Amino acid sequence: METVLSGIRSTGHLHLGNYFGALRNFVKIQDTYKCFFFIADLHSLTTHPHPDDFHANVRIILSEYLASGLDPEKCCLYVQSDVPEISELCVLLNMISYVGELERTATFKEKVRQNPDNVNAGLLTYPVLMASDILVHRANWVPVGKDQEPHLEIARVLARRFNNLYGVELFPEPYAFNFGKDLIKVPGLDGSGKMGKSNNNGIYLIDDDNTITKKVMHAVTDSGPTEKNSTMSEPVANVFTLLRLVSDPKVVAQFEAAYADCSIRYGDLKKQLATDICATVAPIRERINSIHTDDAYLSKVVAQGREKARASASATLKLAQQAIGFKTF
Repeated sequence: METVLSGIRSTGHLHLGNYFGALRNFVKIQDTYKCFFFIADLHSLTTHPHPDDFHANVRIILSEYLASGLDPEKCCLYVQSDVPEISELCVLLNMISYVGELERTATFKEKVRQNPDNVNAGLLTYPVLMASDILVHRANWVPVGKDQEPHLEIARVLARRFNNLYGVELFPEPYAFNFGKDLIKVPGLDGSGKMGKSNNNGIYLIDDDNTITKKVMHAVTDSGPTEKNSTMSEPVANVFTLLRLVSDPKVVAQFEAAYADCSIRYGDLKKQLATDICATVAPIRERINSIHTDDAYLSKVVAQGREKARASASATLKLAQQAIGFKTF
C-alpha cells in the first residue's frame, strides 16, 4: 500500500483553503492509502510563538483535523515533536544539503522579504525539516499546494542524493498528490493570491456565522461588468471560485449568467456565498467545539498517533544510520 503524508503548522486555525484544498479529500483516502497526518509544531517555531500559545495551538489544530473527518483508527495522526526521529533524520539530511540551493528556494526569499528582522537558520533549513517529515515515513505522495512544490522538489533531490551517496534504495522520491487534474488553490477574500493565515484573508472553520458573513461581505470585487460576456477580474473570479466550492451548481450557473449579461449584483452574490459557507462550516464548527473540550479523547488520539508514527520513523532512521555507517559498540 502506498503512503501519503501531510502536515500543517500549528499556528492559528484551519481555514477553507485547508479544508477544500486537502482535508475533505483526506477523509476519502484513509481506507485506500497508508496515511500519516501530523501537526507541525517544530515548523511553527520559526515565528517564535509565545509559550502560552504553543500547546494551545497544537490542541486547536488536532481538534480541527478530527472534526474535519480524520479517523485515528484508519490513519496515523500525530504531533511532529512527539517523533524525535524526525529531528534526527533532519540532522543527517542537513549534511547533504547545500546552503546555495536552500538560499535559492523561492519560499525562503519571500520569507526574508516579509520578515527581514527574523531571518533565522530555521527558515533556511525549513525545506530540509519538511523533507525529513516526508522521508522518515518513506512517503510516496504528499498533498501540497503550488507554493509548496519547491519544497517537495528538495525532498526528491535529497532522497536521490542520499540513495546515490550511500548506494541504497532507501527513500522513494515523493510526488504531489493533487486529488485531480491540477493542484488546488483556494483564493482568499482580498482579491488576489490564495487563502492563508499570514495574509489575513481567510475564513476559518471555527468562525461563527456572523463573522463569516462580515468577512464575505467585505470581500474585494470590482465595479461590475460593462460589456456582455466580459472576462472576470481576478477578485471577482476568486469569489466565483469560492461559490463553486460551497454552492449548488444551479446557484452558480444563475450568478454566472447574471455576470455574463451584466445584470449581476455583487451584494446578492456575496449574501448567497455567505449563506452557503455558513451551511458548510456550521456542522464542522460544532464538532470542533465538542472535541476541543474532550481531554481524554485528545490524549488517546495523540498517544495512539505517537506510537504508530515512531514505529514507522524509527525503522527508517535505523536503515539510514546503517547506510551512513553508524554502528553500535
